[in-house]
Amino acid sequence: MAIKEDVYFEGGPHVGELIFGLLLGLTIICLPITAGAVVRALWVRYRISSRRVTITSGWMGRDRTDVVYSEVAKVVSVSRGIGLWGDMVLTLKDGSKLELKALPKFRDIAAYIEEKAKVPSTVAAAA
Repeated sequence: MAIKEDVYFEGGPHVGELIFGLLLGLTIICLPITAGAVVRALWVRYRISSRRVTITSGWMGRDRTDVVYSEVAKVVSVSRGIGLWGDMVLTLKDGSKLELKALPKFRDIAAYIEEKAKVPSTVAAAA
């Protein structure tokens, strides 16, 4: 018997990050930022469910990372784009870190992950 998995959030990075990156691309010096925003918009997808956090990324979206909540030791999030989106880092019990960049509804998602993983939250100041 399969255990039901309810999806809390499924989607890509916030569209505002792509727009901001494209605007910065008008200045030649910020082209690497633009390239990063375009690549994330095309090939990064997040799925937050009742059982795990899944990130699909890499060239053409071929890499997949799954983390179950029992592996999460700490959740840190920081606001970006005047608070419309944010970045989040999940520190795992083995010391490795998993980054979720330009995450829409990042405050709600961070609270959901903290509840499921039963860990304290840390909200960092925006850089």
